[in-house]
Amino acid sequence: MGRSHKEGTTKAAESQPRLEKQSDDDGALYRVDKEQKTDMLQGMPIGLVFGTMPFLLKAHVGYADIGTFMLSTYPYSLKLLWSPIVDSVFVDAVRIPGTSMTLSLGRRKSWIVPIQLLIGVGLVALSFTMDAIIEQSHSGIYTITAVFFALIFLAATQDIAVDGWALTLLSEENVGYASTAQTVGINIGYFMSFTVFLALNSVEACNKYLRFRPLSTPILSLSGYLQICGACFVVVTLWLLVFQKEKKEKVEDMGVGQVYSNMWQICRLPHVQLLLLVHMICKIGFQANDAVTGLKLIEHGLSKEDLAFAVLIDFPFQMIFGYLVATWSRGRTALRPWLVAFAFRLLCAAASMGMVAGMPQGSEQISTSYFLLIIASTVMNSFATTVQFVGITAFHTRIADPVIGGTYMTLLNTVSNLGGTWPRYFVLRMVEFFTKSHCTAPAGIDVEKVDEVLQRAHVPLQLGECSTEAGRQRCQSMGGHCAVEQDGYYYTSALCIAVGALTLVFFIGPVCRRLQALGPAAWRLHTTAAKKAT
Repeated sequence: MGRSHKEGTTKAAESQPRLEKQSDDDGALYRVDKEQKTDMLQGMPIGLVFGTMPFLLKAHVGYADIGTFMLSTYPYSLKLLWSPIVDSVFVDAVRIPGTSMTLSLGRRKSWIVPIQLLIGVGLVALSFTMDAIIEQSHSGIYTITAVFFALIFLAATQDIAVDGWALTLLSEENVGYASTAQTVGINIGYFMSFTVFLALNSVEACNKYLRFRPLSTPILSLSGYLQICGACFVVVTLWLLVFQKEKKEKVEDMGVGQVYSNMWQICRLPHVQLLLLVHMICKIGFQANDAVTGLKLIEHGLSKEDLAFAVLIDFPFQMIFGYLVATWSRGRTALRPWLVAFAFRLLCAAASMGMVAGMPQGSEQISTSYFLLIIASTVMNSFATTVQFVGITAFHTRIADPVIGGTYMTLLNTVSNLGGTWPRYFVLRMVEFFTKSHCTAPAGIDVEKVDEVLQRAHVPLQLGECSTEAGRQRCQSMGGHCAVEQDGYYYTSALCIAVGALTLVFFIGPVCRRLQALGPAAWRLHTTAAKKAT
């Protein structure tokens, strides 16, 4: 995950205060480092919810319940509803009760500081019960969903403030650094919570790669990692509060109602409506690949430690890609690499179906060549994802009106997130809906005779379900075998790819080429107001 910015000076941007000299590269890099820290923190809960938790839950629940858990990601797609409040309500300073000390805040720190402290304390509190909650996830999926919904709500609120800070932190010349900082910062936080934690949480991975003597416990438990994350949030926030001052933004004061009004006016612009529609449908094509392929690889025999190692190898590539793609997405053609990466991701999704179907069967370990194929697929898909993310955010930055601060960026980023969130619930449920599997009886048992005896006792023959990892383990413990008559993953992924290809050719491609040809002034609210006045 990452963000990018695009060059382009407009009248609206020129009217905004420059918070540092354009040639101040050292100061720009310092401010980039400051933003990178907040983005890295933001990536930690994102990595837990979007990456790690589905893999931990898969051992206890089926795809439909994982779909229910993914509802906890919705605050990132709904933060638009409260972003005007975050963008408009703030205090410049707070006096510590009972003392004469005053803590300097500002428009962005007024929200970033308390929100990050809440997240830090919440993660530490959650750590004491999280392991038990996971073990009981088959009966408490709604509790887990509610807990992480609250966590992502706080992280989304912090993201609103960070988005607004990114627009004013750097000058026009150096604004590209902010996109790189966001891309790298969020990726670091995400991979710490997903890749690094998944490796350290795997007993097999720890014994195989990190220990001289095998043990039965992982190096890092989920509760331990939550405590580390919570401590990082508290420490970085205190540093931000004490040592980092926020410069005032000389913008016109607007009440919350005015900000909502501006947001509504933005949504009424015809070209904005087209862009929002593109965001809502553009991620359908690779939803099954993003949400299910990794789970299917583990289900078909890939160990979690090997998956963690594959994603770990991908991590340095993500960092390099973040820097490279930021340079490709500049100028007036930011959507061109985004469209190319769109088509490439569809190809990756199709290739992933073949990779899952070709997984070696009947052996405990896959071959080295097949494992390298999985790594190559992971890296290529991640590269295309990074190109798309940086490219679309570069476009957002070029067209966003700085007068509204974070609200314009939040509007665009929120709908972009919604486009990747709303299909996932339905895709995961479709996988389970189209899947037909059952537990067969152990070899050597006459099922008909057993069924006949049970019918006389008015007891049905139930060998159990095979849709969840717990069900498969239970079937195996009875000596049975899980027979999959129809794997819903292939049906769902094929349907998603078909929808993605059709929309790309007949709608998304033509619309994006037309939108990027528009000048920045066409996206500004003040131009609309001027036309009405005349």
